[in-house]
Amino acid sequence: MTSTDGWPPHTDALAGQVALVTGPTSGLGRRFAIVLAAAGAAVGLAARREDRLAELVTEIEDHGGTGVAVPLDVADAAALPGAVATVEEALGLVTILVNNAGVPDADYATRLSPDLVDRVLVTNLRAPFVLSCEVARRLIAAGRPGRIVNIASMSAFTYVGEGAALYATTKGGLVRMTEALSVEWAKYGINVNAIAPGAFTSEMMDGMLERVGDLTTMFPRHRLGQPSQLDTTLRYLVDPASEAVTGTVVKVDDGQGPR
Repeated sequence: MTSTDGWPPHTDALAGQVALVTGPTSGLGRRFAIVLAAAGAAVGLAARREDRLAELVTEIEDHGGTGVAVPLDVADAAALPGAVATVEEALGLVTILVNNAGVPDADYATRLSPDLVDRVLVTNLRAPFVLSCEVARRLIAAGRPGRIVNIASMSAFTYVGEGAALYATTKGGLVRMTEALSVEWAKYGINVNAIAPGAFTSEMMDGMLERVGDLTTMFPRHRLGQPSQLDTTLRYLVDPASEAVTGTVVKVDDGQGPR
C-alpha cells in the first residue's frame, strides 16, 4: 500500500540505520531511497546529477525523513571511499548499502568501443565491489552487522540478444560477487544479497524501448513492472528479520522471461 503521493507507509523498522544508495536520481534507485527513508533509515544519496539529488533530499525531508546528497560518479574509483566517509560523517556508520547505479551498453557486442566497455565494467561491477568492501571494512572495524543489496538483472540469467551482452555479463558478475562476498563476510554478520529485476519502468528501460520497440507484447502479463513492486523485496533483505538470509538472489520479473 502507498499513500496518495506515492510514498510507502511510514514505519520505524529501520530507525537508527544509515543507508547509502547509489544512482537514486531516477527509476528504481529513487524508489529504493524513498522506501528506506519511509522505513526510518537516514539515507545517503550518491549520484552525478546534483539538481536531482537536491530535489530528492527535499522530498525526503518534506516527508519527515533524513537524506544527504553526495555528488559522485561511481566510475571514479578514487572517489568511492570518500563518498562512504561523507555519509558516515553526516549520518553515522553506513549499515545498509544498495548498489543500484548502472549503465547499459545499448549496442551489439561487436560494435562497442573500448571506452564504452570500460565505462560499463567500472560502473556496473567495479564500483559495487569497491563500495561493498569499503562499507564492510568499516562495519568490521566497528563490530557491527550490516546489509548489502546489489541490484542485478534478469539479464544475468536470460539473454534475448537485443544488444546488451556486456550489460548482461556485468550483471552475471554482480550475482557471483554477491554469492562470494556473502561467504567471506558471513562471520561478521554482514549479509550480501541481490535483487534481479526483469523489465521495470525506468530511464534505462525507456532507452531500450526506443531501440527495440514494445517488449510487453512478449510478456504473459503484457506490462512493465513498476518500481513500487520491489518495495517489499528490498525491505525484507535489509530488515533484521532476514538475519539468516545471505548470498541469495531474488528474481522479480513478473513472469516475463523463461527460466
